[in-house]
Amino acid sequence: MYPETITDAVTLSSGTRMPLLGVGTFRSTPGQETASEVRMALEIGYRSIDTASMYDNEKSVGEAIRSSGVPREDLFVATKVWNDEQGYEETLSAFERSLERLGLDYIDLYLVHWPLPRFMARTWQAMEQIHASGRARAIGVCNHLVPHLESLLAIAEVPPAVDQVEFHPRLQQPALQEFCAQHHIQLEAWAPIMRGGVFHIPEIVEIAERHGKSAAQVALRWILQKRIVTIPKSVHEERLRENADVFDFELTPAEMDVMDGLDSGQRIGRHPDSFSA
Repeated sequence: MYPETITDAVTLSSGTRMPLLGVGTFRSTPGQETASEVRMALEIGYRSIDTASMYDNEKSVGEAIRSSGVPREDLFVATKVWNDEQGYEETLSAFERSLERLGLDYIDLYLVHWPLPRFMARTWQAMEQIHASGRARAIGVCNHLVPHLESLLAIAEVPPAVDQVEFHPRLQQPALQEFCAQHHIQLEAWAPIMRGGVFHIPEIVEIAERHGKSAAQVALRWILQKRIVTIPKSVHEERLRENADVFDFELTPAEMDVMDGLDSGQRIGRHPDSFSA
């Protein structure tokens, strides 16, 4: 059975080990809410934390990490450069600000938050320089579809190690899955439980009842068994524990097929091209 524990990880093209299950902090309020979420997550056993410049909570994430007592080398910390920070000098400056707010010497994964074709070459040049400095152990992108990745690979000396995208039972993006697999780009899922939407899909509820689990746990287990990284977000301890309690059961091949058949192309977030102008 794989994965078996919350610390199971994949090896990125950069050689960096990335936990399959992490915690997202999107819409976690800066200050006590974010700090409490991250501290609880680390106490439960999570070792991967995802934040972003745009979330405005990097400082709180950093404070929680430092007060946790977990050795830095045991953690995987990811953050992102926002749209109005893209460009060569702008990205370099944005990275310095993120590093300072987090209070860390290095980032495990630095990501371009959305595809902006007009800035792609200059932004990625800065990303590669940051990676070469050793202060970002891996670099990647978010919300990049196949055409965006094709354009990036055509100019990149260091290819993206990760593509973090909206991914859940109703939005599986098979062409993107195949492309990333072919080019050794690790797919990472945001909104994996559709912001609660999985609880209203009868097929998932039925599978969950069979295993004595929740629909959210089934959705997360399905993603993990596909070797896709995911970062469900919650500020509630009960939910954080529930999301982590997905390593004592396994979906059968038939159940995986049912989950795979739920794709309808439904998006919860914005389409990546809406930021591309």
